[in-house]
Amino acid sequence: MQPRLFVDIRRRFDHLTLRMQFQVEAEILVLFGPSGAGKTQTLQAIAGLMTPDEGIISLGDTALFRRRLGETPINLPPRRRRIGYVFQHYALFPHMTALENVAFPLGNSAQARRRAHELLDRMHLAHLAQRKPHELSGGQQQRVAIARALATDSPVILFDESFSALDQPVRDQLHADLRALQAERGLIVIYVTHNLDDAFAVGRRIAIVREGQIEQIGPLAEVCRYPANVRVARVLGMANLITARVIGIDLDRVWLDWQGWRIAAALPPQLPALGATVTAFIRPEEIWLVYPDRPLTRFADHNLLPGRIVEWRPGRRLFQLHVAVGGVMLEMAHPYTAYTDLDTAVGNEVQLSIHPESVVIVPETSQTTHDLRSHPSDHIRHAGISG
Repeated sequence: MQPRLFVDIRRRFDHLTLRMQFQVEAEILVLFGPSGAGKTQTLQAIAGLMTPDEGIISLGDTALFRRRLGETPINLPPRRRRIGYVFQHYALFPHMTALENVAFPLGNSAQARRRAHELLDRMHLAHLAQRKPHELSGGQQQRVAIARALATDSPVILFDESFSALDQPVRDQLHADLRALQAERGLIVIYVTHNLDDAFAVGRRIAIVREGQIEQIGPLAEVCRYPANVRVARVLGMANLITARVIGIDLDRVWLDWQGWRIAAALPPQLPALGATVTAFIRPEEIWLVYPDRPLTRFADHNLLPGRIVEWRPGRRLFQLHVAVGGVMLEMAHPYTAYTDLDTAVGNEVQLSIHPESVVIVPETSQTTHDLRSHPSDHIRHAGISG
């Protein structure tokens, strides 16, 4: 039977009221949100380093914490919970070798040292077993910390911004190692970060944490494609958030007045009212430049808008353009090999094309989303479309 961690807790702080409810099985769940949102406090509560005011934390049939009216309180100390915890700054004992650090949760027996050697070997560090933390690189220290967390033999490992201080190539390799470890051992992994690239690198399910509670939880691709509300979209750092007015609804699209242009958007799960003001986002990589001397294809014959290039710069993976459309700056991103024969110099006038499915209307408000797994005006300018 797969392990299952259930968390339903509340804790009042001076600056924040933590209200967290979620369930994790054998997977990597990313807790994503800004600093101070309550992510670290949640990990500390699970590990037994912080005591909630009320609620329950259970692992399978075992209650790790329980404080509810009419029930006998339970609050297992950290040593009895045996939850693996990988901190941001390694938290290794500086006077101990790598082997001794890993063996620490296991005791001083010969069997414990053999087990520690096995774990170091799994983390590709067996040849560094006798080195102390100051003799190791940051990535090597973090591998020792992961091996020590695995030594608890717990099905749960918590990562608190654990790779944020590492260089990108090292971080990429550790992300790959983490995915492999989780799959190999069927671990429950909760990974805290405020870096969306890290979230995509490790997780398939994400919980958006804001002001002490989960705003939305679900598959990573789904949450990023359909944010539950504008707050989630802002936490995710969605580019190209626009405000427009609903002027029509068809069977397969919503018509918007945006800055006087009539544009088409995808049908949202919750249909807005006619005349309502809505917020939508357009992904930078889903905006195309139109070649002025070529016929329009069926992929580009949508939401045609005039723009002016304001800035261009190379990115880590994609080339980025900032284009002024009316009074709004839109961000574009495209492969380096695209538009090589099109003049994209700053100041040039261009025409953009945006497919309706790429204009996603975001609800202004919504109920907090829990995924517990079982429990028309003549003055509108037509943007190259009809309908």
